[in-house]
Parts: sequence; structure tokens; C-alpha cells
Amino acid sequence: MATPAEVAKRLQDNIQRVIVGKEDATRLAIIALFADGHLLIEDVPGVAKTMLARCLARSIGASFRRIQCTPDLLPTDITGLSVFNQKTAEFEFNPGPVMSNIVLTDEINRAPPRTQSALLEAMAEGQVTVDGVTRRLARPFCVIATQNPIEYEGTFPLPEAQLDRFVLRMTIGYPSAESESEILLRLQLSHPVEEIQQVVTTDELLGAQRRVRETFVHQKVRDYIVRLVQATRSYPDVALGASPRGSLALLRCGQAQAACEGLDFVLPDHVKALLEPTVAHRLILTPEARLAGRGGRAALSRIANQVEPPVGEAYAAEERS
Repeated sequence: MATPAEVAKRLQDNIQRVIVGKEDATRLAIIALFADGHLLIEDVPGVAKTMLARCLARSIGASFRRIQCTPDLLPTDITGLSVFNQKTAEFEFNPGPVMSNIVLTDEINRAPPRTQSALLEAMAEGQVTVDGVTRRLARPFCVIATQNPIEYEGTFPLPEAQLDRFVLRMTIGYPSAESESEILLRLQLSHPVEEIQQVVTTDELLGAQRRVRETFVHQKVRDYIVRLVQATRSYPDVALGASPRGSLALLRCGQAQAACEGLDFVLPDHVKALLEPTVAHRLILTPEARLAGRGGRAALSRIANQVEPPVGEAYAAEERS
């Protein structure tokens, strides 16, 4: 069985055949996948948000469905519904697009709150309940949602409960001049995503997810995670800090980052580097902070500088029970 580091390297190399010059964004997407979580990509149109989801699905040979969110989208358009078959005189369940391994919910904030809430059970429990019948979702299962942070007309803000279900929120950003020139060259004749081949099996991915959960976390590192998250609950600019789910997300992503690097233990540096993408979207800022333009990223940057990381510990040496 391949190690998580080998699986991550194959995925990264394969995706970078299409996504040019965005190694950090690709790495975060793989971390979210290895952490068995869901990913929120918040960025302007045209920076390959959808393409990243397609590349991930093709690279692991997984089923992929796209949900284009609109204000008239219904919950059953996501979960599926039971339809009466006149020939058999029975109701038959027609599965919705959420019954896939990789589900892209494009412009999720354009869906009404009732429809957004239809994803909550799937994201949190890995199941959907339709007409009183609960159906388990296939594994691996990952929701990759996108939203445009600029255009707010006709959108519905994501509720805090749903934001909390995303293990990571990230941006991709505009490419550099060199990368954009390379993109034009690659797309001149055909789109390279059509040539992407499967490089990882779903069994290898599920094995990597299991190995990630087994990655050792020293008690000092766990305490560091707790101190960072608790600091968000008392920070002056924050009205509501991160929940224990935020602590767990930071732990899981730290394990995934360490495993991708070929380590079997988590370092404080992993935790500090992943603090912003795993926690920023979970914070509710005070009105004064929002009016002054102070965002969650700035608050977490100050918290990271104020909370001292553990030093001088042999993080891999402690007896592992």
C-alpha cells in the first residue's frame, strides 16, 4: 500500500499538469481530501476553481457531479427524490448529484438557505434522509463548494453552521504573468483536463485517509491547538470564536500535512501554517471590526504571534499508546 506522501505526490504532479503555478492551492485541496473533509474555495471567477475539483476527481477515478446553484434550486435537486412507478406500483428512489464521491457545488451562496441546509446532513454525517429513509453516501466523499466574494447581488450568505462543516477555506488567486502565458500555450489547441488520467485508486485514497488519522500528535501539540482556538473566543475583534469542530479540523489538517510530507508526527509549524485556512471562516467578527476592515485573517495572524508554540519537545519520541 502506498504511503500518504506517495499518494499526495502523484496527485500534486497530475493536477499541476492543468493547474499552473498554484502549488499551495493544490496542496491545500489535497490536505482537505486526506483529512476526509470538505473544501470551500472563495475567489473571483475564472481562476480554475471548478477545474481543480474536476482534476481531483479524475486523478482518483472517482464519480464527479456538479451542482450549479441558483435561487430556484430545491433540496430534492441535491438529495434526489422518490418517484412513483406506475408499472410496478411502487416508489423508486432517483438519487441526486450528492450521491457521488466528489460533489462540486458551484456558487453555493446563490442557493436559498433551505437548499443549502440539504447539504448539512451529507457533509456532517455522510448520509442523506429522503422520505424518511436514510441512505449512506459512497466513500470517499468530498464536497467542494465555490463562491464569489465580490458579487453579492442575488446571493444568500452561508449560515455559520454550514461554514463550520468545511474543514478548509482557501483562495486560488490570479496567476503570475509567466504562469498565465503557460496557461495560454497549454490551452491553445485543447484543454489539458481532458487528458488527465487516474493516478490514484479510491482504495489508495481511503488507505491514505486512515494513515492520516493514525499520524501521531504529541500532547504538547494538542495543547497548542486548544490554546490557539480558545484564544479566538476571547479576542477583542471576535464576537464568536471557533468551536471544538475548529480544533478538530486543525488537528486533522495538521495530521494530513505531516503525512503528505512523509512524517509520522505533527509539528507545531504544521498547526501554525494551517491556522488561517482552517479557522478564519469559523469566526464571527464584531461590527466594529468589520466596519474598520479588520478581518478574520488579521485576527488569526495576531493570535498566532501571541500564543507561544511548544519548543524543545521530541514530538515523535513520546511513547505511543
